[in-house]
Amino acid sequence: MDKILVDTNIVLDLLSKREEFYKEAQELFTLSDHNKIKLYISSLTLANTHYLLTRNHKLDEARKILIKFKVLVEVLPMDDKILELALVSDFKDFEDAIQYHTALENELDLIITRNKKDFKSSILPVLTAKEYLKK
Repeated sequence: MDKILVDTNIVLDLLSKREEFYKEAQELFTLSDHNKIKLYISSLTLANTHYLLTRNHKLDEARKILIKFKVLVEVLPMDDKILELALVSDFKDFEDAIQYHTALENELDLIITRNKKDFKSSILPVLTAKEYLKK
């Protein structure tokens, strides 16, 4: 079973039902719901998603959305080692560096994102949801 880190943009595609990307995100999370794959997110993703959801939803609605969503993923901690690795990494975007090192430190198989270019130096495979679903 593949162990996959899902980047924040894919989570937002699902929860915000972003028209262009929702279908692939929904298919990916359905695979998790059916125990075909194991999806993980970083604790940073949960925090950022909560913040972004509260822009369009009341606080209690945003939290209810995340409570339902959380059954589809395992939330991985962000610890001192991950932050240290992210700080000294070649990643231009600190958030992407945290995501990457969260996946590495937890021995995940790949990362799914819409921003593959942000993970150019990754030793892990990096795919879009669409690419992953095709394989």
